[in-house]
Amino acid sequence: MITVLLVIGILVLLIVGHELGHFIAAKIFKVRVEEFGVGYPPRAFIFGKFGGTEYTLNWLPFGGFVRLFGDDGDVRHGPGGFTDARRSVQAVILVAGVFANAVLAWGLFAGALAIGVPRVVDSTQEGEKAQLIVADVVPGSPADAAGMMVGDEIVGLTYESNSLEEFTPESVLDFVRTRGGKEILLSYMRAGTTTEVILRPAHAVIAEEAGRPAVGVALVLVSTSPLGWKDAVKESFYRTTGAFKAVGTGLWAMLNKAFQGDGSLSDVVGPVGLAGIVSEAASHGFGNVMALAAFISVNLAVINLIPIPALDGGRLLLLGVEAAVRRNVPRLAVQLLNLLGFVLIALLMFAVTYNDIARLLV
Repeated sequence: MITVLLVIGILVLLIVGHELGHFIAAKIFKVRVEEFGVGYPPRAFIFGKFGGTEYTLNWLPFGGFVRLFGDDGDVRHGPGGFTDARRSVQAVILVAGVFANAVLAWGLFAGALAIGVPRVVDSTQEGEKAQLIVADVVPGSPADAAGMMVGDEIVGLTYESNSLEEFTPESVLDFVRTRGGKEILLSYMRAGTTTEVILRPAHAVIAEEAGRPAVGVALVLVSTSPLGWKDAVKESFYRTTGAFKAVGTGLWAMLNKAFQGDGSLSDVVGPVGLAGIVSEAASHGFGNVMALAAFISVNLAVINLIPIPALDGGRLLLLGVEAAVRRNVPRLAVQLLNLLGFVLIALLMFAVTYNDIARLLV
């Protein structure tokens, strides 16, 4: 039950945040906002009406919306109408939702870092605890043959009576490079279980450094210590930009495969699958839930820029077409395109949800 509430809370926060971006931009450019709703109709009750806008709570608690005067399907015209505003103003209002998701992700990442979530560090401060984590395993290397995987934590390294006491990437590198061909005992932890393996450092494991003995793992130092707000806000900027790069790259790769006839939705997660991910994040602390929400916010921002009718990206594309031909696209065409967009999104959600359920049943 708690997981379901967390999922609903995250979706409401991120979608209402997105709509708030549209709302603020519309107010700045004096476009009339007739309703700002939390949740989707049917309506539960009205909080009140201020500045010409009704603020409502609705029964379906999965997001929110803004209703602009003269928007999609609305043939009304007049002062404050969305379609009567300059195309540049319409574009800014549409982009404002995406911008709001980016700002929200930045704030959520900052909060998560201030609470304390895993982050890669170059070194530790006095009294700060850190874990030495495997970031990569070279295929065919001694470590690969021993069954080591990305995410394993190095907790012990011994040769005869000599044991490593300080665990950093540099100290492990120095320990291994002086013991080529010799058997060393390495201990690692995975999912709370400690495993010991015998490794023999070998040459030519790493192509660029063929003359150096290695076991074939790349290591990073990971700390979960909270950051001060100033450092958290700064680090959050890099996390947000990194998330945008990762989501954009992943989406582009998926689209390329689809165009080549090799598309698959097996890695796409819907609301049902999201519940499991949120539950896993919650088991590691609220900071991890905030970081997950930030990453989902980045996903929403990127997805909304896809030029599909009914999404902000599709509407921006139509504005671009109208600007190029210097006249409005017929309203009926806009309505049909939006209907097509909604159908495509509904079919996609059905397929993703089916995959989510199928994964649960396997």
